[in-house]
Amino acid sequence: MNNQTFFLQPFPSTKSLPNLKIAGNIARNGNKLAIRYMLEGDLKEIAIAPPSNTPSRKHELWQDTCFEFFLGIKNFARYWEFNLSPGGHWNVYRFDGYRQRMQEETAFENLPFNVQNQADGLILVLDVDLDKIISVKQAIEVGITTVIKHRNDQVTYWALTHRSAEADFHLRDSFIVKL
Repeated sequence: MNNQTFFLQPFPSTKSLPNLKIAGNIARNGNKLAIRYMLEGDLKEIAIAPPSNTPSRKHELWQDTCFEFFLGIKNFARYWEFNLSPGGHWNVYRFDGYRQRMQEETAFENLPFNVQNQADGLILVLDVDLDKIISVKQAIEVGITTVIKHRNDQVTYWALTHRSAEADFHLRDSFIVKL
């Protein structure tokens, strides 16, 4: 089992950032992927969706606070974007290449994950079986990201690394976790 800890960095910006820290760990065991995000800091300043009684697949979750990761197969252009809202809503998109032919990944009919929301932090944990989209023998490359929407409507973009003059989570050379 390959288990790695991560720390996300905010996109360099001139605006002052609230006192936040986003860290976690990701592991692949066979074809099961486990990812755990820990958001710590002054959460009163952040717009966080309340838990939904009926979590479902939704579009444009990235317009609000959203935990994300991008998963590609080594040496292939195709990749997937996973969106996880603290409210329980989710989506998975497939791309044929850099921002090309985005479509919902229908291999996933649901994506149950667990959210623990505390006063000083939020923990989100997802365990997902990748059998429907990749082979257990294929090496994967992962980009881990988070969009934080602040109560003043400012949005900050967090990632393992920022490789462009603009915040762009789709850049393949930012998929730096190898599993």
